[in-house]
Parts: sequence; C-alpha cells; structure tokens
Amino acid sequence: MAHMNRRKFLGATAAALGLASCARVPYRRTAFELEELSFEGLAVGLRSRRWTSRQLLELYVNRIQDLDGGEWKLNAIIEHNPDAVKLADELDNERRQRGPRSVLHGVPIVLKDNIDTGDRMMTTAGSLALDGWHAPVDAPIAARLRAAGALILGKTNLSEWANFRSTHSSSGWSGRGGQTRNPYALNRTPSGSSSGTGTAVAANLCAAGIGSETDGSVVSPASVNGLVGIKPTLGLLPGSGIIPIAHSQDTAGPMARSVRDAAILLGIMAGKEFAKDLQPEALNGARIGIARKFFERTQKMDSFLNKQIEVLKRCGAVIVDPADLPSHGKSGTEEFEVLLYEYKTDLNAYLARQPQGRPVRSMRDLIDFNEKNRIREMPYFGQEILLQSVEKGPLTEKKYLDARAICLRLSRDEGIDAALAKFKLDAIVTLTNGPAWCIDWVNGDYDTGGCSTPPAVAGYPHVTVPAGLVDELPVGLSFFSTAWRDQQLINLAYAFEQETKARTQPQFRIFD
Repeated sequence: MAHMNRRKFLGATAAALGLASCARVPYRRTAFELEELSFEGLAVGLRSRRWTSRQLLELYVNRIQDLDGGEWKLNAIIEHNPDAVKLADELDNERRQRGPRSVLHGVPIVLKDNIDTGDRMMTTAGSLALDGWHAPVDAPIAARLRAAGALILGKTNLSEWANFRSTHSSSGWSGRGGQTRNPYALNRTPSGSSSGTGTAVAANLCAAGIGSETDGSVVSPASVNGLVGIKPTLGLLPGSGIIPIAHSQDTAGPMARSVRDAAILLGIMAGKEFAKDLQPEALNGARIGIARKFFERTQKMDSFLNKQIEVLKRCGAVIVDPADLPSHGKSGTEEFEVLLYEYKTDLNAYLARQPQGRPVRSMRDLIDFNEKNRIREMPYFGQEILLQSVEKGPLTEKKYLDARAICLRLSRDEGIDAALAKFKLDAIVTLTNGPAWCIDWVNGDYDTGGCSTPPAVAGYPHVTVPAGLVDELPVGLSFFSTAWRDQQLINLAYAFEQETKARTQPQFRIFD
C-alpha cells in the first residue's frame, strides 16, 4: 500500500519498530518529552522558552517517524504539512514580537483528511480518486484554528469516505492511506471514521486533533483510543469545507486527551468559550439517567457500567436507573435511508467543485473510478453503499421526507427528549461502545454495541470521556442530552474525569 511521503518529512526516515507477531508483546517505550502534555503544559513551556514551536514540531515529527510507518506501526498520519516548519518559525517570531494569540499559539495539531485546507496539503477523504486535490480555501473550522495560532502538523488517515462506502468495510482503512491501527492493540481497530485522529492523539503524535462525525465517528474512535471526544450540537460548528455524508448529521468535533483541551478546541472552532468555567463539582446534584439497554445483554460491559454508576454516585449525582429511551433500537433503517439520499446530493455538490479534467466530479464518476482502480481501491471490500446512494432521487422525494420525519420523531420526541422529560434528567449516560475489535479485512467491522445513533440522528450533543479498561482496552463513558446543552455535558464529563483520571497511555502491543 502507498503511504505517501510521510517518512521523508524533515529529511528523516522512520526508525524501525521491532514487534514480534505474538500475543501481548510490548513496544519498548522510550521516554518522550511531550508525552501527555496538555495545551496549557505546552503553553507554559513555550512561554518559558523551554521550547519553540519549531522544536515542538520536530519532537512530534520524530515521534511520528518512530511510530507511524511500516507493517505493525500506527499509520495514523496520511500527509505532513510541507509548510509546517516555515509556519512554526513565523509563529515563533510572532510570539517574540507580539505575544501569543491563544493557548494554541504554535501548538501542533492534526486534522482529519476530509477537512479542507487551502494550502499545499491535499483533502482526499482517503480516496485515490481525490489524489492531487487541493482545496482553494480553508474550511471555516480550519481557518479559525489557524487564526488562534494553531500549527496544523498534517492530515490524518480515516476510514475512506468517512466509512460510508461499503457494508463490510474495515474501520481505519483507506485506499490512499492504508490501515490505521489502535495504539493499545496494534491488530485491533482504531474505529471509524476519525481513526487516524484518534490514534494520533492517543499515541502523542500531536497535541490534539479534529475529527468529524455522522454517526459515531468522533465518539467511537475516542472511546477505543482512550480519549475525550465531543460531538457538538448540529450547527454549533460551521460545516462547510468538509467532505460530506449527510448535512442532517455531519459535524466536526474535537478529540483530545483531556476534557479541558477538547473544550478549548471546540470553543475556538465555535467562536464561543467552553473551557473557561469548567466545574469539577458539576455532577453533585445532577440528575443522571442510565440508558441500560445499550449493553444489558453483555454481562462484562453491564458490570463495567455499574462501576461507572458508583463513581457518578460518589460525585453526588442523583441516579435514575434505568432511564432508557422509549424508542430504543427503532431508527436504524430510516437513518440509513436518509443518509443514502443526502450522501448523493451532498457529495455531488462537493465533487462538482473539482476542476474540469479531474477524474471525479460526481458520485457516478467516483464509482467508475473505483471500478477502474479495483486493485488499489477495493482489495478488501467494495462500494455497495455508493451503488445504493447513486440511485436515490432528489431530497424532495416523499420516501426521503418520510424517513427523515421518522428519524426526528424517534430520536427526539420519542427518544432523548422523551427520556429527559419523563425522568427530569440533566443528561443520559451509558458506555460509548465496546472495546476495540480485531481488524478483519475479510469480514469487516463487527458491532460491539454503542450509543452514538440517537444523539447523532437527533443532532444533539454527545461527549465521551475515558472510563477505564475492559480486558486492557479503553472504553469511554458517554454523556448526551438535548440540543445546545454542550456546556453542561462538558462540565459533567469534566467532573467525571477529575474524579477518575481514567485515561491510561497506550502500550503498543499485539493482542491475540
């Protein structure tokens, strides 16, 4: 598989990472100067001149070269920013002359490779069909991050087309970038579709990163990579300049190693402060409903959820258990129908921006490209979802409108809002999903359970925070609620995080 020019960045080559292909063989960790440092920790070092932004960049790039290439390495970064050194020097000069723009000034972060950057980096959604495509301008969220002084180190690999190409796909695989791996267990999934961002942030290849979600693609990779992920209320962040699936559910979201850092990123992208008044006592007196049905049939996960409930009680929360959604499990087919319709409309609109002469300017062109390049683009799985989507009609069709109405009713009126009202809740809590499953290019992904669909379909906020390990693999705890309660959920997650400090660093092992 092609892995672009990552190992040539800064004129260096990747160091060999020796891993034997047997169970639970640890990577021989070496001390990394920036490991687990927060934005504030990095900012303190920059203020004290312990580092320059250029030095931070070089430290992270050396880390990437050590961990990110080769058969058993992480494969999280799909492209380095060729202008990163120049930008770091400019940000260092600006800091000396005028001071920092924000706590992000000169701090290296990564963006998922479906977010437009108006620079020399490509935006491809992991597809060879968009190889060589350079967006003319930054997506608004990228522009806001740059305006705050963030240094975009590079783009991250993802599940190709944000995991909406095949019904049997392997999360974290793309034709352009190959297979991203989970740093906690290298033969297990990083989950999708913001897989590269999840892996990169978890493995300390950068300070933090940005993913995107239609249904689960921020919170799921955050959960299995031991991270905080925020899927904000739909509309909080501008959605333009992101390769789409469906406008009724798509949103960018931050992924970080702490709630505070995720809140800082969200605030910068939203133009609104979320990190200023984090409340470590937010759970005290909060009415928390437990959505029990998501994992009640899995004894191990149900038991793990019970442990988290005890933590919530210890923090003073009033627990309502169970507090399940009345519509639990009822929106799957209608959601998929909505996504198929919107995918055709939205992706065609994005691809129409491609200049004349480019190989792909519509979904139909994309299908043809994949067929002509089957060996490189479809060695493991096909494009069944694209084939279904391309046959859909316009968004004025009754079938689409009816499906969307059912989705809203089941996820909102008979779902999250119904549970909140019935039990007088501040938030609904359950586990985000099960632990990472093994990468399987024959059968594709398999379901370990998860709660992402109701808030994703409703367009409501959803925050996941590390809760601990199940069989040595990370699992997150989810907090979700109704629209525009992003700050409240962030505070609740922060209180849980401060009580537990449950994030553990990855060990880069291979599990049976």
